[in-house]
Amino acid sequence: MRRFGELIGMAFQIKDDLFDYGQEKIGKPTGIDIKEQKMTLPLIYVLNNCDSKEKKWIINSIKNHNKDKKRVNEVISFVKSHGGLDYAVTKMKEFQKEALSILDEYQESPYRDSLALMVNYVIERKK
Repeated sequence: MRRFGELIGMAFQIKDDLFDYGQEKIGKPTGIDIKEQKMTLPLIYVLNNCDSKEKKWIINSIKNHNKDKKRVNEVISFVKSHGGLDYAVTKMKEFQKEALSILDEYQESPYRDSLALMVNYVIERKK
């Protein structure tokens, strides 16, 4: 169950990271993690998979231009267009699948069903 908790926690955090790149009004302003210089999974993935010139631009944008709304939006667009969100969604779903497989080791019960609902809620939540 410890591993189950870790998996659901990581999935929850990735979902939270994804909200930072979304268009929906969820109570959390878009780009807030970038403005606060937080390294999210989509951003880390892109930094690890872009060329050195792009990496310097992203890091400079986050360190020195994180209050510039236009620049933050450019970073968000870059992350989206370079697979950062796709990677994060894939990892989140891997954590979901592994968490649910842990539950499969336990006999059916209302408790197990509730835990499975919680795992799926973490992935499907809208805010």
